[in-house]
Parts: sequence; structure tokens; C-alpha cells
Amino acid sequence: MDSVGKRERERERERERDMVNGVLPKRIILMRHGESHGNLDTAAYTRIPDNKIELTEEGIGQARRGGEELRRVIGGEGCSPDWRVQFYVSPYARTRSTLRELGRSFPRNRIIGVREESRIREQDFGNFQIQERMQLIQQTRHRFGRFFYRFPEGESAADVFDRVSSFFESLWRDIDMNRLRHDPSNDLNLVIVSHGLTSRIFLMKWFKWTVEQFEHLNNLGNCEFRVMQLGTGGEYSLAVHHTEEEMLQWGLSPLMIADQKWRAAASRGDWNHHCPWYLDAFFDHLPDSDDPDAVQHDSLTLSS
Repeated sequence: MDSVGKRERERERERERDMVNGVLPKRIILMRHGESHGNLDTAAYTRIPDNKIELTEEGIGQARRGGEELRRVIGGEGCSPDWRVQFYVSPYARTRSTLRELGRSFPRNRIIGVREESRIREQDFGNFQIQERMQLIQQTRHRFGRFFYRFPEGESAADVFDRVSSFFESLWRDIDMNRLRHDPSNDLNLVIVSHGLTSRIFLMKWFKWTVEQFEHLNNLGNCEFRVMQLGTGGEYSLAVHHTEEEMLQWGLSPLMIADQKWRAAASRGDWNHHCPWYLDAFFDHLPDSDDPDAVQHDSLTLSS
């Protein structure tokens, strides 16, 4: 690593240490909305703007049950007695309705606040969606790849990645500057009520997953959620709350799961050198040093 890279890495470590000393949330939870009329019948998209599609009766029930489950996770055994929750919600009708229903499980004194955040909205698939045309588009998307395919008059997942990255900056400023005015002696929980693809992009960005790894991820079910919980060393991990079997079902590879388990006990700012997608996956072979004898030894080893 060159001197500039070392300085940047050191500044990142200093910032991360400052964050640990501040008010890091105990959990960051990503939740998909409940069943919508669009999930039940895609013809709804031909006559209703995507952002105005509401929950079905089943979706309302899912949101209420999801709120009860969230409350058990956030306020269960081992949590501080005065825990608090801050909500971020997509401006779409189905996510706002999901939040409204799950909020029945939380008394007012537990909720710090709610922020409507347009950067965590659904991927834009275009305006009114003609069914026959969308079937052809979905087939093309499957061949092209989910991440880079851009819907006509809409967005690609790569576009969603860019706005989610911008949301990250705002999220960290909220935490870093303690804009939530939270007592650091109590558990802080951030709940992000959003959409399936947006939630997967959030995880991809956070854990530095590659495009190829993203392509293998499965969508969240309606009102299903992912819990990123602070590990013993100050790093966030899915493996603190979730099981290996769950992560396999979500499409994480064994190496990705091993990284989550490592994060559960890693010190914040540490680098997992066993992750091939951080270095080795991009090269056929790298010598361990620029010493000529070492390079020659590596070449002989490879040829033998």
C-alpha cells in the first residue's frame, strides 16, 4: 500500500475509533414492506403509479406481526432498559403504511423520530408499466444482469447503489454528530423500512460485496428483515442475530458467511485478509514481496 493509501486508511481508522467512542447504534435493521397490491397482481402497475400502490389486507397483517417481532428483537433479553428506535422510511405508500402498522408495537416514548428518505425508495421501473412490455423487459434483464440493466425510463440497480451510497453519508452524519440526541448508555436501534432490492443494495454497499455476489442474493420476503448487529469488537455483522442456515437461504456464499462470523468478533477497523473479494479475486497471482529471490521462488512454485 502506498503512502497516500496508508494515510487514507489511518484517517478511516481514526474516524471509526471516534465512532465507537460516540453513539453507535446497537442494531441497524432493514425491513421490506408488507404485501402490496402490486405483489398480488402486477396489473396494478398499469393503472396506479408505483409510489401510490398500497398494502393488501394480508400486507397490513404482515406489518403488524412484523412490528411485534421487531419489538421482541429490539426490546428482548439482554437489551438495555431504556432502548430507543429511530425509523427511516421510503416515501412510497406501501412502506409508509408498513411503518404505520408496525408502529403499533412501539410506545411513543421509545421512538426518537421518523425520517422520510427518498433515497431508499424502490428502484424506478419507469412510469405506468404495460404488462406485455414488462415481460419482455424482465427477460432481457435476466440475460443482461440485474445490477447493470437499466429499465427504459427508469433505473438500474447501479443507480440505486449510487443514491444508497449518498444516504450512507447522511446516516453516518446523524450518528457521528449525535443528531438523534440519544443517551449513549442505552441501546440505539435504526430501522429502515424500504424495498427488497434497495435493502440488498444497502447490504452490498455496507459489506463491500461485489456485483457478482449481489447477483446471487435472494429477495427479502414481505415484512422480512435483516438485523445488522454490533459485535463484541465494534463491527456490524449479520451473524450476531441470524443463523448460518438463514444466510445460506438469502444467497450468501460460504465465504461471505465466514466473513460475517469474523465480523461478529472483529475489532472495528480491522481488515479481513481472508476475503478474496478484497484482493486475491482480482489477480491470477501476486508475489508476497518485490524481492527478486522471492518472486523467482514463487514462479518456481507455480511451475512445479
